[in-house]
Amino acid sequence: MRFSSITDRLAGLGGAKWEVHSRAKALAREGRDVIQLTIGEPDVPTPDALKDAAYAGMRAGRTGYSDGRGEPGLRRALAERYGATRGRVFHPDQVMCFPGTQTALYAVLMAVAEAESEVLVGDPMYATYEGVIRASGADMVPVPLRPENGFRMAAADVERAITPRTRAILLTTPHNPTGAILCPEDIAAIGRLAIEHDLWIISDEVYEDLVFEGATFVSPLAEPDLAERVVAVSSISKSHAAPGFRSGWCVGPLEFTEALLSLSETMLFGNQPFIADMTEAAVRAGSDVAPGMRARFAARADLLARRLEGETELFVHRPEAGMFAMINTQSTGMTGHDYALDLLEKTGVAVMPGTSFGETLNDWVRVALTVEDAPFGEAIDRIVAHARATPGI
Repeated sequence: MRFSSITDRLAGLGGAKWEVHSRAKALAREGRDVIQLTIGEPDVPTPDALKDAAYAGMRAGRTGYSDGRGEPGLRRALAERYGATRGRVFHPDQVMCFPGTQTALYAVLMAVAEAESEVLVGDPMYATYEGVIRASGADMVPVPLRPENGFRMAAADVERAITPRTRAILLTTPHNPTGAILCPEDIAAIGRLAIEHDLWIISDEVYEDLVFEGATFVSPLAEPDLAERVVAVSSISKSHAAPGFRSGWCVGPLEFTEALLSLSETMLFGNQPFIADMTEAAVRAGSDVAPGMRARFAARADLLARRLEGETELFVHRPEAGMFAMINTQSTGMTGHDYALDLLEKTGVAVMPGTSFGETLNDWVRVALTVEDAPFGEAIDRIVAHARATPGI
């Protein structure tokens, strides 16, 4: 039987990236004592108030078809929120609602990229970016995010990667997996290149509400000079500890959302009204759980860095936001991939090899900060013991 070309473009993506995670789950099923620091998910349940709002919507009959753009109340709430935080006026029709950031990214990339075009994206990157880019038919062009630059995208590296085929620059700020945040100067310099070469800027900002104390988030959506070419995507998955509700959105120029409407209606015809009502309540009230997550994740990252750098030769990149920290494995003489497998087999601590997120992280592993304090502390003890027992450290 014959299949479409998109199945070939996406074939093989993802499986190898989760090798260590899959091995850890297998060991746990066999009865091994495994501490999984591979996957990042909020460390608190979805607040009862949000679940109650969704339930109330269902009881009230909010289970019919939706507006193709998303429910008007939610789009108004998001337009008001972005107007207050970005310092610009947004119309509700500049907002499109989707089932989570992933679907929003897929739709946005399908709207701006196609076969024979290219999309620039930072390396390392979130694991699904290659898929959403390749699904459009475009080629993914990695731009190295250098440790010496704090893993922030540098305009000089972007400029070297631009070709006549380049259609868009995909940014992640705050960044997954490194927790880096683009500063105003970074955005201004990248923005100048986007204007010069007539490129879209797509900004994944899902970790915006998990910025640690002392750091500042700035969105390219706040720059008036970039208003006609920036599309931001986000959701309530991280900020409100509600990943299973699959409620996200994109915000961009009216010309863009008008063009995107037919694609959105073809894909899903709006989001579920009762989930939209719950999301509107979440957006208007803000998050009760984000401050606690910020504090806990920052404290765990600090503890990890202090312990490993004080007791071993391992180096920790301190994140400015998000749910992860990065450990450099060069002192072990192992690549991040080999280190992750060795650590798992010998200690039962599962971390993600950096190469799951891009070639730039060949000598790094990613550690999730979302495990409760007691098992997280135990994981650190095991990492320290492993380092002391590893030749070359």
